[in-house]
Amino acid sequence: MGPRFQPDDTLYKRRNTLKVEYVPDDIVGRDNEIEEYEAALQPIINGEYPDNIFIYGKTGVGKTAVTNFLLNELQESADHFEIDLTVISLNCDGLSTSYQAAISLVNNLRGHENHIAETGHPQSKVYRLLWNELNKLSGSVIIVLDEIDHITDDTFLYQITRADNNGYIDNIQLGVIGISNDSTFREQLDAKVQSSLCETEISFPPYGTEELQKVLEQRADIAFHESALEDGVIPLCAALGRQDGGDARRAITLLRKAGDLARTENANSVTTDHVERAQEKLEAQQSMDIMRDLTEHEQLTLYALTTLAAEGETPARSRIVYQRYKELCEFQGREPRTARRMRSFLSDFEILNLTLSEMEHRGQDGGTYRQHELNRDIATVVDALQTIISEFGAHQSIIEYLPDSGEEFATM
Repeated sequence: MGPRFQPDDTLYKRRNTLKVEYVPDDIVGRDNEIEEYEAALQPIINGEYPDNIFIYGKTGVGKTAVTNFLLNELQESADHFEIDLTVISLNCDGLSTSYQAAISLVNNLRGHENHIAETGHPQSKVYRLLWNELNKLSGSVIIVLDEIDHITDDTFLYQITRADNNGYIDNIQLGVIGISNDSTFREQLDAKVQSSLCETEISFPPYGTEELQKVLEQRADIAFHESALEDGVIPLCAALGRQDGGDARRAITLLRKAGDLARTENANSVTTDHVERAQEKLEAQQSMDIMRDLTEHEQLTLYALTTLAAEGETPARSRIVYQRYKELCEFQGREPRTARRMRSFLSDFEILNLTLSEMEHRGQDGGTYRQHELNRDIATVVDALQTIISEFGAHQSIIEYLPDSGEEFATM
């Protein structure tokens, strides 16, 4: 008997090119943004002082990919024309304060053996070390701060964008590129920081269907064999990606999941059916993550609606959901939120696609009321809410949906 796992390249040529981390040799679907970005970087090749650039747009719209692509091109051009250029990249995810960001940048500039500790330094010393490290460089220096909105105070951005004006650096021409998923981040900055950081602003809007199709075609050409995809696969992935907010990462992930599903089933090609089933799985996973991230009282509101669904009592009016929600709170001696607050939770659930609601009109006496029902199957919601159910007790209606017949849960 041979090994259990055998190589399989029936559909894929290079599956890894459908991973988020992969940066293609050429960027498609972002022509206008690339043109603006190139114009902002051009001064470096002219030997001039670079502008600071602020890039913003939602997740998966190409901000980081375009930045990496253009900076690679810029470095190649600089090498060709013998221009002294250093690019330093820092991801600010996990760096919530200016102090942490400054230390992280110092350590990025130093060799590993000379890293400084992450705590215990006076702030003035950290910035003194930073200026010393930057002044060891020469020519043009670009500092890329990805996910810049994670830094919650302005000190670091103020210091780094005004270092030249304040006389802290004298040996280099320093430019900063800030990248943010939060379009409102700029407005939260101090006016001085805003004017320094946002000398050039470039907005990356969500991809349209045609642009997504170009992105997917480019990836599919590299990732799959020539006849591996049925004709409708890429248009469907692009259309679903557009519905999902124009996020290229999700559209590419959907194509990969559809390919994996086809491979698992030993299919000769990836079909639109594979795409639709892959989308269902991705949506289920996404909604599980959303439900697990809800606050306690949001989860209790969703739990209340789920118990009514399990009893066949949905669509249910807001006041009926509130009665059940209060029962769940009182069972554990917790103070319920107001009915108005709970109604706002129900509105949020609809925006998150977890529930559906509709307005019902009473007869001749007029008046309207809203009815709510789950937009996810009961078993999925119960699975996502297991922590809150174990804490607040398992309502009789949902026992059959619990693992091991609910033996580990107190019942109510």
